[in-house]
Amino acid sequence: QVQLVESGGGLVQPGGSLRLSCAASGSIVSVSAMGWYRQAPGKERELVAIITRANDANPTTDIADSVKGRFTISRDNARNTVSLQMNSLEPEDTAVYYCAADERWGTTPNEYDYWGQGTQVTVSS
Repeated sequence: QVQLVESGGGLVQPGGSLRLSCAASGSIVSVSAMGWYRQAPGKERELVAIITRANDANPTTDIADSVKGRFTISRDNARNTVSLQMNSLEPEDTAVYYCAADERWGTTPNEYDYWGQGTQVTVSS
């Protein structure tokens, strides 16, 4: 089992920045992919960004087109954390952001077995 705990959500004005962090514990050795999904009211959960945990200099990432150039995903394997730096936030980014992890690489929510409890991000003036 893997436990995930998110932090860093909150209220920010349009154009502002937030940094989300996810701390993983438990059977971390089995995890090969970690990342972030989000779900806005009335919408399906969607990919934001995911990254491999392989300990190499150029990990594989997948980032949603809607956030490319604004959001950056990174990981610290020594601390078992994955982070999401969100810049130039827009009202459309308002959602609950979930950390996800799995033993295999995937890009759809149903491919991930482990989820955090979610953290609210609200972008509003």
